[in-house]
Amino acid sequence: MNPLFTRRSRAGGNPEVRGAEAPSPSGGRLGWGSLPSPSRALAHAPAAVVALAVLAALLAGVLAPADPLAQDTARRLEAPSADFLLGSDNFGRDVLSRVLHGTRTALAVAVGGVATGAVLGAAVGLASAYRGGWLDLAVQRVVDALLGFPLLALAVVVVVSLNVSVWSVAAAIALVLAPQAARLARSSALTVRSAGYVASAVTIGASPARVLLRHVLPHSLGPVLVYATGFVATALATEAALSYLGLGAPPPTPSWGGMLNEGREFLETAPWLTLTPAAALATTAAAFALLGDALSTNRRTP
Repeated sequence: MNPLFTRRSRAGGNPEVRGAEAPSPSGGRLGWGSLPSPSRALAHAPAAVVALAVLAALLAGVLAPADPLAQDTARRLEAPSADFLLGSDNFGRDVLSRVLHGTRTALAVAVGGVATGAVLGAAVGLASAYRGGWLDLAVQRVVDALLGFPLLALAVVVVVSLNVSVWSVAAAIALVLAPQAARLARSSALTVRSAGYVASAVTIGASPARVLLRHVLPHSLGPVLVYATGFVATALATEAALSYLGLGAPPPTPSWGGMLNEGREFLETAPWLTLTPAAALATTAAAFALLGDALSTNRRTP
């Protein structure tokens, strides 16, 4: 076990702090109260877009004007009109309805995969920093090996190995993020453990588990959460790319990548098939990326 987390004798503790743990610093919170006014204003816009995307995903069944799977070949490739606000596709399906339901698919896969990868990676990173020694060395070598693979190539290998489905895409995203989250959590834990309030807690006799959970864990997760928020943008692009390659949500499930794949043959005659899901993907991914940047700026603000 790392000697930092070893219980120290109360007899040698500082009498001024004996009997109560030193408070943890309040800096690095993810709130926006400490952001400068311009940065706080810029953070509101991507947050609003993310909120709208989440609402669209949750209320897709209510907001969609038609069944996203209903086909009407007699009205295929119709331009935007009162009947089809964003046009119809090559099977006569309503594009707006498919984009709304595609939002649900994209966010479920991207956010679910990122959340899973962040939790697993943070747990491995904290355990690595806590135990140290050979375990830390072994974990870091595995992390280095995983980080050496190109993101999309690793995702393709995972999806093909597990079976093509939305869940395998989420697993691929989790596996891609986990080593990065593990490295961030480990680095943060190594920095936090040298802080004065951690040393004070150890001095007054706090157990290693209490030091880890009460002081090291909360202040090590901040960088992971910030990075994970911005990584959702990469996860959205990865999900769309895999769906475009036929390795994501199987047809006729609505997905932005699948719609891009279907619309590429009609770029000249029916550009709305491609432009609509592309705009939804670009806007949502940019919003998550900017939101992650805003949270990162907040953490750096003294």
